[in-house]
Amino acid sequence: MRIPESELIINEDGSAFHIHMLPGDLADNVILVGDPGRVAMVKNLFDTIEREGASREFCWATGIFNDKRITVLSTGIGTDNIDIVMTELDALANIDFETREVKPEHRTLDILRIGTCGAIQPEIPLGAFIFSHISVGCDGLLNWYDNRDSIALLDFEEAFKKHVHWDKHLPDPYFVRASQKLIDRFADCTVKGMTISASGFYGPQGRVVRQGLAMPNMLEDFESFEFGGYKITNFEMEGSALAGMAAKLGHNAGTVCCAIAHRYLKDANTNYKARVAELAAVALQRMTQ
Repeated sequence: MRIPESELIINEDGSAFHIHMLPGDLADNVILVGDPGRVAMVKNLFDTIEREGASREFCWATGIFNDKRITVLSTGIGTDNIDIVMTELDALANIDFETREVKPEHRTLDILRIGTCGAIQPEIPLGAFIFSHISVGCDGLLNWYDNRDSIALLDFEEAFKKHVHWDKHLPDPYFVRASQKLIDRFADCTVKGMTISASGFYGPQGRVVRQGLAMPNMLEDFESFEFGGYKITNFEMEGSALAGMAAKLGHNAGTVCCAIAHRYLKDANTNYKARVAELAAVALQRMTQ
């Protein structure tokens, strides 16, 4: 089936519409960062850089590290941007941009998001690297796609909604596991996480500035939720869409974040850049091992 121009827009130079990458620019190993400034932090660790580019918040570079090809790409903030990035990365890998036909052989990408987060469990220290074994989508993105239940942990969802008294006006949350392949690569250097992916930084993460919350006790309820041997460990803003879309599209994906704030202890570390740089170095080593 040919994909129409209106459904997958390809730029005149043959690149994907938003991220401005050509099919040949994409490596099988991909690191995603939210902040475009972190692309430089990662690419400067490459042994060599082949190609790079930028469009809006989407900056990227592809090069060689440990004799393996790898791409780093910024997504900006939010699961809506992950919808763009994951769709276009998959298109670059699995759609022929000349014929607009799906390629007969599926190409699988290994995709790791690295970022920052706020921890909510008292035993997790500031600076910890938390790998999201399970991502909790409070954003609603995956609900727009068919068969979302096929990759969701439905028993987690029902227990969670009941425990936290989920507000009827909010989109149904979804729980998705990360790729076991990536979980195994980072198991010995990260905290096992079940991570809330929020649709905003303030209210959706329980912060009160000048407006109250639809679920006033959400932080306490999130902290006390436990199911299937997991507790909610942290907040971030992109991992659920990455895990969900990757699972549906047939890619390996996961999220690991450095805890720079502690919601339970009411503490934060604004001098966190060196620790995030350590995480980037670890990510490159593990993704190319």
